[in-house]
Amino acid sequence: MRYWGFLLAKLAGAGLLIWAAWFAIALCFPNSIHFKGNSKFEAYELSPFTHDLGYTIAMMVFFSFCVGLIYLVIWDQRYRCRTCLRRLRMPVTAGSWPNMLLIGQPRTEYICIYGHGTLIVPEVQLTGGASSDWEPHEDIWTELESIEAGKK
Repeated sequence: MRYWGFLLAKLAGAGLLIWAAWFAIALCFPNSIHFKGNSKFEAYELSPFTHDLGYTIAMMVFFSFCVGLIYLVIWDQRYRCRTCLRRLRMPVTAGSWPNMLLIGQPRTEYICIYGHGTLIVPEVQLTGGASSDWEPHEDIWTELESIEAGKK
């Protein structure tokens, strides 16, 4: 639950940053008011989107900024530990590109430095976007002690 709460907090922060950028653009490029004929009572507001090149370019940059920011938030969340929310470290490559049938498909494994789990990210995506696999570990010290006891 903490993992998803952290994602929502980051998305809320990104939304606040996006709103601030949009507000700054709105302050720099106000809507223009045009009058029909000589009457002061028949006025309408005209959006500068298709009439002002600077505003149109600013909106294109703003859209790219929004998409990039959301992508970075999701990408950062993907490589975090599901338990302690720390960044996953120590990438290890496994599998083999030339021997996919014998050894296994190439993949990268990231681990939590506190032993909470392992994230396996496949490198080959033949049938579409393969999802990452998070494998939680019970208690790394008990696992290590059992391996050490088995060697004796």
